[in-house]
Amino acid sequence: MAEETAGTRLTIGELASRTGVATSALRYWEQLGLLPAPDRVSGQRRYPSSAVVLVGEIVLLRDVGFTLREITELRTLRTSAAVGWRELHERKLAELDERIAHMRAARTAIAHGLACPHDDIHDCPTFARGIAALLAGATLEQAHGH
Repeated sequence: MAEETAGTRLTIGELASRTGVATSALRYWEQLGLLPAPDRVSGQRRYPSSAVVLVGEIVLLRDVGFTLREITELRTLRTSAAVGWRELHERKLAELDERIAHMRAARTAIAHGLACPHDDIHDCPTFARGIAALLAGATLEQAHGH
């Protein structure tokens, strides 16, 4: 790709505007090494236009559940052919499956609360069993699972 001139480079404000990511987050991501340190013009950060796609990649990975530390690891691996890439994805998928199961159990518990025929939830035997199960060490999924 041809070298960009200073006029085509983006300030941190322009990068934030184009990506919807706060300037403070961009600075933090730079500090973590997720974003390469940009050139400086009169002390101001100047990002190449390719930084827009890089920020988009970080946002996508964050939005699907990867932590910033995991994103840093993925960016280090760079390609799906790298050792460890698949393992990290499989671990994240298993984590998401656990979170989905937890959210389903939480939804079941809340839906029961809404549909419960008792005027006082404390009079509900299902509610009492759920609390007893949690206090006995059961997970939310075990206490309210179907």
